Amino acid sequence: MITKQQRLGTGFGAHSTADDVLAGIDLAGTTALVTGGYSGLGLETTRALVRAGARVVVPARRAGTAEEALADVLPRAEVHVLDLADLDSVRTFSDRFLDSGRTLDVVINNAGVMACPETRVGPGWEAHFAINHLGHFALVGRLRPALAPGARVVALTSAGHFLSDIRWDDIHFRTGYDRWLAYAQSKTANALFAAHLDRLGAASGLRAFSAHPGSILTPLQRHVPRDEWQSLGWITPDGRPADGFKTPEQGAATAVWAATSPLLDAHGGAYCQDCDIAGPAASDDMLVGGVKPWAVDPEAASRLWELSCELTGVSAF
Repeated sequence: MITKQQRLGTGFGAHSTADDVLAGIDLAGTTALVTGGYSGLGLETTRALVRAGARVVVPARRAGTAEEALADVLPRAEVHVLDLADLDSVRTFSDRFLDSGRTLDVVINNAGVMACPETRVGPGWEAHFAINHLGHFALVGRLRPALAPGARVVALTSAGHFLSDIRWDDIHFRTGYDRWLAYAQSKTANALFAAHLDRLGAASGLRAFSAHPGSILTPLQRHVPRDEWQSLGWITPDGRPADGFKTPEQGAATAVWAATSPLLDAHGGAYCQDCDIAGPAASDDMLVGGVKPWAVDPEAASRLWELSCELTGVSAF
C-alpha cells in the first residue's frame, strides 16, 4: 500500500530551514549516514544533524575534500571512502561498517549527479541510473543488518522526475543519450525505491521516504554551462537565483524533516516536498512541484526493485 499523497499541514514550508525542522528534536545518541554529506545540500544536512546531536557518517569519493569541507563539525561527522559508481567500493564500505557493530538510525541518500555528459560505469551502466539509484540501492541493501529498529531511509528525488518515467526498454540509454532524461529517470527511480523499501520494511519498523528538496543552485549543477542557467530560468540577467529558488539551508530541510518528523510515522513511502507530503502534480511546472503518478506507482516500484536486485546482486529484504 502506498501512502496517499496528501499534505498534512505541518506548519513548515518552502522557506523553512533544516535547523527550523529540527528545533526541539534531540538526536543525541543517534547515528546518521549522509551520502555526499560534504557538499551543497548534503553539507547543510550534515551540519544540521550534528547541531541536533547526531553523529554523522559521511561516505565520500574524495575523502580529503570531504574532511576539509566538514572541518567545523569534525569529529561529530566522520568521513569514510565510498564510490557509489563502483559496487566493489560499496561492498567494502558496507562490510567495514557492519564489522564495526554500529547501528544506523537514519540514512539519507543525498549524493548524485545531474545532466552529466554520457558516462558509462561498471558493466557499461549509464551513470545517472548507476550512481543516483543502483549505488544507493546496493548500499542500503548491504547495510540492512545495521539499520536500527525504527530507522528511516530518505532518498533524494527531484521534480526532474516530471520528464521521464522508467525507460524499461532502454534504461541505460544504449541509443539516443539525453542528459536531462537520464537524470529524470534516475529521480523517478529514487522515489520508487523509497516506496518499495517502505513496503518491504514497514513490518519491522523501517520506514522510507523520498524528498524533493526544491530548486537550489549547488555544485550539483556543475555539468550545466553557466549560460544555460539563464536560458533555463534558474538565474536572473544579473546572476541572482530566480524567484522560487531556495538557499541550501532551505533545500536541506525536507530531507531532514522526512528523516526525523513524528508526523510521518504512519505515512511511510510518501514523496515529500517543502517539509510536507506532496500532493499530486497538477501541472508540468517543476517549481510548483508535486508528484507524477509514475513516481509512486507500486507496480513500477516492485518491478524496479526486482531489476535492481538482478543488476547489483544485492537482495537483503
